Amino acid sequence: MEYLSGKRKALGFGFFGAVAPPGNIQTKPRLTLSQRFMLASLVILVIGMVGIGRWVSQQIEAGVIHRTAATTALFVDSFVSPHLQELGQTGVLSSEQQQLLSELMQNTPLGKQIVAFKVWTLPGEVLYSTDPSVVGRTYPLREGQVLAVIGQVSSKISDLEEDENIAQRSIRSQLLETYSPVRLNGTGRVIAVAEFYQTIDDLQKEIAGARRRSWLVVGAAMLVIYVLLAGFVRGASHTIQRQQIKLSDQVAQLTELLGQNAELDERVRRAAARSANLNERFLRRISAELHDGPAQDLGLALLRLDHVVEHSADCPVAGQAGCSNNAELETVQASIQRALAEVRAISSGLGVPQLENLSLEETIRRVVRVHERRTGSKVTVDLAGLPEGSPMPIKITLYRVVQEALNNAYRHGGGVNQLVRIGVQDGILELLVSDDGPGFDCSEASNWDSHLGLAGMRERVESLGGQFYTESQPGKGVKVFARLVLKVEEGADG
Repeated sequence: MEYLSGKRKALGFGFFGAVAPPGNIQTKPRLTLSQRFMLASLVILVIGMVGIGRWVSQQIEAGVIHRTAATTALFVDSFVSPHLQELGQTGVLSSEQQQLLSELMQNTPLGKQIVAFKVWTLPGEVLYSTDPSVVGRTYPLREGQVLAVIGQVSSKISDLEEDENIAQRSIRSQLLETYSPVRLNGTGRVIAVAEFYQTIDDLQKEIAGARRRSWLVVGAAMLVIYVLLAGFVRGASHTIQRQQIKLSDQVAQLTELLGQNAELDERVRRAAARSANLNERFLRRISAELHDGPAQDLGLALLRLDHVVEHSADCPVAGQAGCSNNAELETVQASIQRALAEVRAISSGLGVPQLENLSLEETIRRVVRVHERRTGSKVTVDLAGLPEGSPMPIKITLYRVVQEALNNAYRHGGGVNQLVRIGVQDGILELLVSDDGPGFDCSEASNWDSHLGLAGMRERVESLGGQFYTESQPGKGVKVFARLVLKVEEGADG
């Protein structure tokens, strides 16, 4: 870990972000979350402001042009239409009316703003124009003329690219083009189309002023929104940073506690392993003391009684002085024999054989052989995939659990179909000891303190971090299950 950390620092990176690299290489500082958010929001707001401003400008331009078109349509209805009424009857515009139209363009305020004026028939022939060169000519109908024929007023800024606008192109590059229908009085029928071309200088000034005002309003609104958003994000960012610091402290504390818990758990496991070894040494010592102490005394007393019994047989009369009662002596002799056998059994049961040099399979087979030899019963053994070597606490625990489970199977189940099955899967050792005896009701055996054998097996298994449980029903035998992790610290040797 120190080697990797050193390499990371040598390359210019630490565990908590960028650090100064060697040499003259400079790295850009990382933006905070609030800075990245404000930069992104600024870009979004600018794009939105540009989009909204352009849309507002287009709407302003369309509104100004529409208002100009409406004014022109009013001029046509009020001043131009009366001079074109004869078109509804004769279809021809007299020279007198043409002269009046020319005077109208020269003597009225709106007429003075008009650069060019044309009167079109519905099929597209020019009846009158301020440019005499196009009078009498027929041109293809354009969109504005079509709208005027159906009674609508249309207006747009034209680039004067049509053939009939050659004269106008020599004056201006762009003009405001307006088409307005001319209706027959009293009927509303369209009898002609009036076309006007006006300069756009004043129009452009008005549009530019309106655009500036709209851009100022949109820009001010966006600025206010950005400032408010910046304040809100900054406050939220500070709150998040405080919470992150607090959370980091809590995570550090939790990590430290988890490390301490893991260390304590490891200590408990090692202590449990040492305790198992110490218990076995203590039991071995008691076994030796029972064998070398009371068992020897009982054996000597039994030998003496055997001698007394032999001599008491020579007494002719029971109860004679110097003679013992044969029946009483035999009773004492039998009692001492049973006590000696019991002490020897207890002595041999307390101590486990030397397991250090035995494999796990040999350990299981030995405890099974001892049980079969002592009880005269038969045990089926099924062992699969057991490792050659295993920690001493595992061997001792398995030896004791199998020994106690088989003793219970023989004592309470009559030793019917005794089975010991052990397998290993993913480093977990699984043990099953079963019989087909009368069984018992597990729900009534919930008080483990009253079943010392079961409680002892459970404590041994759980002290090594394993799992222990039983399954049984009346008339269906008993199954004892245990699961142990093979990798256990051995602690002190036994």
